[in-house]
Amino acid sequence: MQYREFSDDIDYEVSALGFGAMRLPTKDEESFSPNINEDLAIVMIRHAIDNGVNYVDTAWPYHEGASEKLVGKALKGGYRESVKLATKFSWPWMEDELGMEMESEEDYDEYLNKQLKRLQADHIDFYLLHGLSRSDWESYQEMEIFDWLERARDEGRIRHIGFSFHDDLDTFKDIVDGYDWDFCQIMYNYLDQEFQAGREGLQYADDQGLGVVIMEPLRGGRLATDLPSEVREVFKEAETEKDPVEWALLWLWNQPEVSVVLSGMSTLDQVKQNLKIADASEVGKLNENEVELVNRGREEYMDLLAVGCTGCNYCMPCPNGVNITRIFELYNQAEVYGEYEESKENYYELDEDERASGCIACGQCEKACPQNLSIINQLEEVTDYFDDKKPKAIRQ
Repeated sequence: MQYREFSDDIDYEVSALGFGAMRLPTKDEESFSPNINEDLAIVMIRHAIDNGVNYVDTAWPYHEGASEKLVGKALKGGYRESVKLATKFSWPWMEDELGMEMESEEDYDEYLNKQLKRLQADHIDFYLLHGLSRSDWESYQEMEIFDWLERARDEGRIRHIGFSFHDDLDTFKDIVDGYDWDFCQIMYNYLDQEFQAGREGLQYADDQGLGVVIMEPLRGGRLATDLPSEVREVFKEAETEKDPVEWALLWLWNQPEVSVVLSGMSTLDQVKQNLKIADASEVGKLNENEVELVNRGREEYMDLLAVGCTGCNYCMPCPNGVNITRIFELYNQAEVYGEYEESKENYYELDEDERASGCIACGQCEKACPQNLSIINQLEEVTDYFDDKKPKAIRQ
């Protein structure tokens, strides 16, 4: 395993690869369901740690509340001492689940103490305000959350204070400048170099001395498998052959500002593959020609993409039953891979209330979307896209 300096102010050699516990294996067909395959997930996490991974990231909302508990089980038997553990203060997602309004330090204490119990830990090394947007940032300032965070740090329940982020670049810079953070976590991959914080935000945070944790390095797996043929043709020009996962991960590790890359691995084979790539990673691993190939591949991919959904599932469940992530998956599949007929048939296999036409424009999904997608408008696009060319069996 290769290790990197976490930041100027945090004296910690962090593994290039971190384990993100958001896409753990499940026993059913739902990728984010609470029905985690615990035996396999524990084997995966421990295999990663046995092979050098020393940073594990989770959050209460992941797997509908089951991820933190699973991570706590996986880190028993001495594994907790081998890693730095990261989780998040996930207001306002947790208000309904906990039946709390998160209005006072007593409420915050209750939430953090429950997390410690779920994780079977006496402290959390890296504690993040979860998924900050402009409105969240303003709300947290009104809540005087930072006095409480510093008290929790002084008491030893947390060690380092940071935030994860989903908004625009200007908001990111304002948040970085607005508090004496230890680190941040951003969505970043070769496709999203100018999205949200992006490359400029990565550099800005590094310049301010923050450690930078990378999430969505494979864009929800879309950069790992079934790359469009146009992108594959670009990568074939490389002198040294690499598979899609290598291109995506090595491109990130090529950059010195990156502290650790979180991979949401769902199988043991993925863990082993990611470990192998991490072992060979280093700043400057890709030469100038290879970096240029990645950028050309990005341009080809961006030209094909219909909607920028990463499949994170934050928009779900829809109160009206619309299967948003599946719909966008089929939309992109049709456009990016030229699989219109297959995607169309799969779309009409959805129950009628699950289809895009079931949207009532309540806006709940758009408030929850980390990518700030115009989901309502894009669902209307999907309705038009498929409805004009319905399968014959549907028209009868």
